[in-house]
Amino acid sequence: MAIKITMPALSPTMEEGKLAKWLVKEGDKVSSGDVIAEIETDKATMEVEAVDEGVVAKIVVPAGSENVKVNSLIAILAEDGEDIAEAAQAASGNAAPAPAPVAPAAAPKAEAASAAVAPALASQPAAPAPKAAGERLFASPLARRIAKNAGVELAAVSGTGPHGRIIARDVEAAIASGVTSAAKPAASAAAPQAAVSGLSDEATLKMFEEGSYELVPHDGMRKTIARRLLESKLTVPHFYLTIDCELDALLALRAQLNAAAPVVRTEKGEVPAYKLSVNDMVIKATALALRDVPEANVSWTDAGMVKHKHSDVGVAVSIPGGLITPIVRGAEGKALSAISNEMKDLARRARDRKLKPQEYQGGTTSVSNLGMFGVKDFAAIINPPHATIFAVGAGEQRAVVKNGELAVATVMSVTLSTDHRAVDGALAAELASAFKNYIENPLAMLV
Repeated sequence: MAIKITMPALSPTMEEGKLAKWLVKEGDKVSSGDVIAEIETDKATMEVEAVDEGVVAKIVVPAGSENVKVNSLIAILAEDGEDIAEAAQAASGNAAPAPAPVAPAAAPKAEAASAAVAPALASQPAAPAPKAAGERLFASPLARRIAKNAGVELAAVSGTGPHGRIIARDVEAAIASGVTSAAKPAASAAAPQAAVSGLSDEATLKMFEEGSYELVPHDGMRKTIARRLLESKLTVPHFYLTIDCELDALLALRAQLNAAAPVVRTEKGEVPAYKLSVNDMVIKATALALRDVPEANVSWTDAGMVKHKHSDVGVAVSIPGGLITPIVRGAEGKALSAISNEMKDLARRARDRKLKPQEYQGGTTSVSNLGMFGVKDFAAIINPPHATIFAVGAGEQRAVVKNGELAVATVMSVTLSTDHRAVDGALAAELASAFKNYIENPLAMLV
């Protein structure tokens, strides 16, 4: 009997992905555990292993296909002794057509882009028929939040997710087409998505002279970043507070610890066992501050407050086309050297898009450090489900007053963004104060 291979869900939140590469071809024999394909999610490339044994009878979804939905048919295996042609025909008889692969051509020029974009934007999909009263709606939590904030009635949205589930893009499409709750006034029912960005895509493109630009389509990562950050700013009530931390003691301790690092033998020769950065010490200080102020180590849900038992610190890492936040889990209990080496490994694999979902999903807070670019201070957007994020600026020499006299100190400005639903002002100030104490008294991080 033919064996169907479907698009796997590589993470709890995955709804679709890109089938980047097939590592087998039709007619190849595969065994359980063999790597048969590579799947790209929004932030990682992962290998897919065969679960069953057989011969590849048909590849349904070609390599390079984007937006392949979870659980959709991608290939067919014939069991040993089974006729390959019959297996392919029998199993694929009711299969949906495969999505078209993305051509590896360069980004379209302005002339082609303008011609292609206008018709696509001019046609708006008609609103689907409302679901029957009492019919159960299947929708992702993100889709429900977006619908609630935009005043969209889920019963009027058609789901394109697995088994007809309503997902975020379905709600966004409904918003763009003007579908809203029947209970809303008519004036608000016509609010298009342009109300968020200010201008429609078509109107924006018309502001630029033809031939003066290229329209580069967004990849999955950039779309995900845009959607999550917009959701965060629209649904999370941010407030900010900034503190200045003197770094001289931390820099001196860092130099001492790096000088004392033992030498180990590697393929590259003898190298120090670790090399601490300021960011490694910031991660540790963040984790210890959350340990000391456990009421701030939380996540907001409508059902209740999630109180975390460990400090799992996500660290923003810039990668081509976007950013990702690999997580140092249980950082409050790890040595600085362990945090440093783990962070180097996570950052390297993040840039290669080789992180596993459990290595960048979840966490209890985040650190975003732009100090290496000379940025003095900035405010970061909270990355749900976190309730806080520390935005770290550059350490620079500034004039300070000590004992009534002017002096020079290396000072770093840090801005804490906080979800006011979960962490109130006084509690955020207590967390920031604990962080500042560890930065200015770094020996406390060693005991």
